[in-house]
Amino acid sequence: MTVDELRATLKSASPPAGLPPAILALWHDARGDWEAAHRVAQDIEGRDGAWIHAYLHRKEGDLGNAAYWYRRAGRTPASGSLDAEWTAIAEALLT
Repeated sequence: MTVDELRATLKSASPPAGLPPAILALWHDARGDWEAAHRVAQDIEGRDGAWIHAYLHRKEGDLGNAAYWYRRAGRTPASGSLDAEWTAIAEALLT
């Protein structure tokens, strides 16, 4: 699946079957359901999950919590647009 294909699924009321949890979290976020995205992200282990978690807390405006998760992800806190970060995460996870 490409980022464009993932974005095309956002028109549906429910996510495509079989999405990996990290992509599912991004799907919920892109559909405007931060709570569902965060619920999924909380259960994702490792740096990918930490990066998604950081992005979500940055989006909600909790920069202190986001900084913690960026450290766990081994990443510098993002400073660009939220859309650009969402795309970067999706591209990294889909390749």
